[in-house]
Amino acid sequence: MKEILVLLADGFEEVEALTVVDYLRRKDILVKTCSISKSKIVIGAHDIPVEADLLIDNIRNIEDCNGVIIPGGMPGAENLKNSKAVINTVQKFYKENKLIGAICAGPIVLKEAGIIEGKDITSYPGFEEDLKGGNYKEDLVVRDGNIITARGPAAAVYFALELIEYISGKEKSDELKNDILLNMVEERYQ
Repeated sequence: MKEILVLLADGFEEVEALTVVDYLRRKDILVKTCSISKSKIVIGAHDIPVEADLLIDNIRNIEDCNGVIIPGGMPGAENLKNSKAVINTVQKFYKENKLIGAICAGPIVLKEAGIIEGKDITSYPGFEEDLKGGNYKEDLVVRDGNIITARGPAAAVYFALELIEYISGKEKSDELKNDILLNMVEERYQ
């Protein structure tokens, strides 16, 4: 089974992180939340405490992980960007062609890791200057090889769907879309 890490730092955007965890788990993708601090309790940007599955310092078999997801939120994304362990993990996964996902302000971590040069990326509006070197797009979700980026909280569902498609195929992504009634919502509001 493929194992994906969702990195959490104080100030993370709850919707972006937990939507991904929930939806990937619904499609039987093993997801572990990972605190980058010394505590498993991580406080989100909107003061919601979340207990992570593990601490980044306690990951024993990182080679068993198939991807890493970086939620946005402030100061969460800054905290992730400033973590040597996070940057090392992102660089390692990039070199091994493993999945790297980042949403909202999260792509600043990818920039810090030096992996966006010439890559199609997106982020929350206003981070364009911070992401120089990447081929910035204004699409809701952007996929360039093993790197998937998305705009922000309202895009979390579509970000999760793209991650599922990358990991398990379009059929599983379409199943989730149907399971959560997104097809019905899209028909009603388009």
